Amino acid sequence: MAEDLKMVLLIGSAPDAVQAKDWDLSIFTQRVAINNAWQITPDWDYLVYPEDFAPERLPPTPLKPSQQLIAAPEFVPQQNNFGGFVYAGGTMAFTAGYWALGALKPDLIAFLGCDMVYGTATGESSHFYGQGTPDPLRVDVTLQSLEAKSVRFMALAQAHRCAVVNLSELSESRLLFPRVSGIALGTPFVCQNRLQRQGELLNAAGVARALQAEKDLGYMVASGRYWEHAAEFDKTKLSDIDSLWLQAMRAA
Repeated sequence: MAEDLKMVLLIGSAPDAVQAKDWDLSIFTQRVAINNAWQITPDWDYLVYPEDFAPERLPPTPLKPSQQLIAAPEFVPQQNNFGGFVYAGGTMAFTAGYWALGALKPDLIAFLGCDMVYGTATGESSHFYGQGTPDPLRVDVTLQSLEAKSVRFMALAQAHRCAVVNLSELSESRLLFPRVSGIALGTPFVCQNRLQRQGELLNAAGVARALQAEKDLGYMVASGRYWEHAAEFDKTKLSDIDSLWLQAMRAA
């Protein structure tokens, strides 16, 4: 694999995110933690967290020179460059993904622990640190279809020559990204091969229709605080756009 290729690991809070503790993370150019995921490994470079994240849950200071906190002033402009929160989906897995796509400009983004599945049996944990609040399942007009939002992310990543994969070993995931094992990422030409396969999964005409529908509807909240304008959004029209995104992905 060429030395100038950039692979980014994005770590969420699902129980299987703890796999990262045992991995050789040096194959990744940058490692991005979301919310509490900085607790999984000390080898993170960026921590992306929302405005309502409790200050006491942030990592202790001083941080390593290589580490940086990414909050709304950093991720909102990046999100707006990709169409804004209303179309991207207002949950941190996607927010961190778009930030990484825009700010780090990687050749590949690998998601781990971002499956957004919370149907645990009694006694099981919903997050690696225990029971957490399933933020993506809240009532939110931007999160009617997590699957559709994942197709949208993959399509915009493709447009920026970035492959997207899911490293999860869970039986279920709301992300429709191709699944790979961490070991596979160490093989030669992985980024090039994954980008080609990703392009084959996407219907270019379908992607164009979905993007045009977003443009025609024209929803944008530049501040990023889209929930303050929720009454202005037509739920049915946003659901129709979700359907277009789902249609833009070919059957695997």
